[in-house]
Amino acid sequence: MKQKTIHFSDVTLRDGQQSIAATRMTTPQAMRVLPMLKDAGFYELETWGGAVPDSCVRFLNEDPWERLETYRDALGGGEKIRALLRGQNLFAYQPYPDDLVIAFIKQAIRSGVGNMRIFDALNDWRNLQIPIITSKAYGAVVDAAICYTTSPVHTQDYFVNTALKLEDEGVDRITVKDIAGLLYPTDALKLFKALKSTVKLPVTFHGHTTTGVALVNAVIAMQTGIDNIDCAITPFAGGPSHPPAELLTVFADEMDIDHQLDKKLLQRIQAELFIILEELSSSSPYYGKYFKPFTEQDVDRKKVREIVRLVEQETEEAVERAIPLSRELLCSLNFPEQDDRMFNSQIPGGMISNLISQLKQLGQEQILDKVLEEVPRVREDLGYVTLVTPTSQIIGSQAAFNVITGQRYSILSDETKMLLRGEFGRPPAPFNPELVQRALEGGEKQIVYRPASYLEPVLEKEYHLPFVRSHKDLLLHLMLGVSADEFLKKKYE
Repeated sequence: MKQKTIHFSDVTLRDGQQSIAATRMTTPQAMRVLPMLKDAGFYELETWGGAVPDSCVRFLNEDPWERLETYRDALGGGEKIRALLRGQNLFAYQPYPDDLVIAFIKQAIRSGVGNMRIFDALNDWRNLQIPIITSKAYGAVVDAAICYTTSPVHTQDYFVNTALKLEDEGVDRITVKDIAGLLYPTDALKLFKALKSTVKLPVTFHGHTTTGVALVNAVIAMQTGIDNIDCAITPFAGGPSHPPAELLTVFADEMDIDHQLDKKLLQRIQAELFIILEELSSSSPYYGKYFKPFTEQDVDRKKVREIVRLVEQETEEAVERAIPLSRELLCSLNFPEQDDRMFNSQIPGGMISNLISQLKQLGQEQILDKVLEEVPRVREDLGYVTLVTPTSQIIGSQAAFNVITGQRYSILSDETKMLLRGEFGRPPAPFNPELVQRALEGGEKQIVYRPASYLEPVLEKEYHLPFVRSHKDLLLHLMLGVSADEFLKKKYE
């Protein structure tokens, strides 16, 4: 009988397809694998939130509420459904008034979300407080995510203290959310041990494989007693996505850890997902270049055993030696190679794709490397915020302006000004004071209290719009604006 157990949560239908195919998977496509995912043994299924609601209305002509309710009905309830919530920003890109946040979370839970993972790009707990209280009040399990990044202020104590603060706020679980694959394995070894010895709650590791270290980190997580690991299924795993579930089960077996996953069913899901990726080929820069079907027999067990042997030593030297082996293992299975630029620029993989697209539209694609070099300087001026939606877009765009104009901050974007004024929250380190003064030149005041406390309620106003025919329509209109309005007009034509 195996002595240890690990939970795996699948993110294929949310973060996996968001990372590999720009969130273009439709509900009918997802429904071809959801019944199998239901029976595969996953602890949770992250299927909604993040960019999904926006992508539904903007690109897929789908109602995101109907998608969520379809999933709920197929799964027999929302117990296993997890959604990713951007704190006070909901599922969009700016802070919203408390009444809208409360109403949106209430509806999401009633439509099927049983587990709400909540994060804030600035790790400002004040932006999580209302979402935490609301999610618990309406019956969801609350998973508070700490956005991982590196900077002079992001020490191990910083992350442990943030976890303790969130535990004190009454959340049910803590997640280390490594958006850009920046958690270096030797640091992961120390951080996971510190969290497990300090925090009383279950801890999840959520890491993207962009830099080629998340697989080792997942093995370290199993070794150090982390409770849950996020993963995806090939071909929506690897690269800017997450460690592949089919490979993690091999490691768990080698470590004599009970993973509870049905490996035969994973292969059936994988086969169907390859068909879906082909259908989404125009939306995926990885299609045709990477990924191939593989089974457990294709995995180099000798490398797996050596990685496990090194990780079990729990020393920095041994962990360092495991990193190249894990990268070789992923490459041998035709996953995208690591992008070491991330350790410096810190921009998540999806943001790099968007940045390349934006620069091409401006005829400036040749400056990409200079923009990536500029990003860390801008990030330092803006308080070392984590680069995750929406701050990755704000800082990436500002870096591009700086390079294109040839003069740093000759243009301050409106979003950069919002950040400097404190409209997104309190940064981990102080903003550049000169830039703050620039952002206040129009007579605006610096926001010092919880950002959304300044925002007027919106739901008590009257809205006479022919395309808003339900409460759920109104919520979409208030959160996503023009894109939601265009969708609703088509829906009711």
